[in-house]
Amino acid sequence: MIPGMNPKQMQKMMKQMGVQQDELPVVHAQLVFSDGTKLLFEQPQVTKVNMMGQETYQLIGTPVREEASQHITITDEDLETVIEQTGCSMEEAKQALEETNGDLAEAILNLSEQ
Repeated sequence: MIPGMNPKQMQKMMKQMGVQQDELPVVHAQLVFSDGTKLLFEQPQVTKVNMMGQETYQLIGTPVREEASQHITITDEDLETVIEQTGCSMEEAKQALEETNGDLAEAILNLSEQ
């Protein structure tokens, strides 16, 4: 917005320039980045802007940052390997693998040192 300009005048001027704006009834918006980090917006103000056939979206709101979480897949083979090498229980093997982000060698080493 241009300071001191009436919003209706601004809208009229934008229309004359071929810019069309529509408010969208968005309840929740989420941006996901390549590193897995997320920005979550509750009750954002989202505007679709059409300028000479090019559509863009404007998002206004206060984001809540959600850090990337690492999802670890622990296979039965990994569990069996840790149990065979250390003689621990299934629960202990699973916990050790979760603590080491699935690193077999480190999990076995940590359990062997206990």
